[in-house]
Amino acid sequence: MHNVIIIGSGCAGNTAAVYTARASLKPIVISGHEPGGQLSITSEVENFPGFPEGILGPQLVENMKLQAQRFGAEFRHGYVEECDLSRRPFRIKIDGAWEETRTLIVASGASARWLGLPNEQKLIGKGVSSCATCDGFFFREKEIMVIGGGDSAMEEANFLTRFGRRVTLVHRRDQFRASKIMLDRVVANPKIEMLTNTVVDDIYDVTKGTVTGVKLRNLVTGATEDRAVDGFFVAIGHIPNTKFLGGQITLDEDGYIVSQGGARTNVPGVFHAGDVQDRTYRQAITASGAGCMAAIEAERFLEHEGH
Repeated sequence: MHNVIIIGSGCAGNTAAVYTARASLKPIVISGHEPGGQLSITSEVENFPGFPEGILGPQLVENMKLQAQRFGAEFRHGYVEECDLSRRPFRIKIDGAWEETRTLIVASGASARWLGLPNEQKLIGKGVSSCATCDGFFFREKEIMVIGGGDSAMEEANFLTRFGRRVTLVHRRDQFRASKIMLDRVVANPKIEMLTNTVVDDIYDVTKGTVTGVKLRNLVTGATEDRAVDGFFVAIGHIPNTKFLGGQITLDEDGYIVSQGGARTNVPGVFHAGDVQDRTYRQAITASGAGCMAAIEAERFLEHEGH
């Protein structure tokens, strides 16, 4: 019987582990499919407070893990397949084996949607990104391309004009899902060029270890062209990692956990932290703050029960 099981080992899960471990709750952290979360595929992190020279994403997550282990947190490589939240203690199935826990912190994050191009994954952190707020700074006076047609893509394109020499917004249709106000801002921005009815077939250049350009294809004419770009931002949404919950926690239409205030879910004793609930900010620091909130909620919940 565990006091706390934490699902996810990114900033949210690891911060929750630090706090619950310091409260002598001996948390178990399940690493999940993406150990370290989004930061594990990020290179330089310059906006996390306390690191004036910046820090590598994987190193920041590892530091948090070591800090939590120092206070007694146990980290396990594994994947949560399903859970039974219908009664307490909760039952969590981890790699085929069931474990019981008094409380559960869901910090399983949200995975960025990618285009599925052959070289896309190889160039993540080397010019390919899914977060303009995280990485825009690295592309000052550079050629930047943004892929997408919703509000997120519009917001990222506008934001990136603060840094880039020019931003090209590529969308596979000539109609946009984005709200009118967001679309109007992009159209009115002189630094943004819009390419509609166009897709990206490939990203260059893996052999150079950095993004140098893309191969574009017009879906109406079939014509292809190569275009030089330095930064490639994919803004086609995120997929919250909530499938294992089996509908036992209230989710919104896109699968994000619906908060009941603080870090609480609709199931007493189950708490949320980070991008699995946050569809707005999605930053390392906000995820860590959410992990802190979830840990304090869990500690108080157990204290109220006399544990």
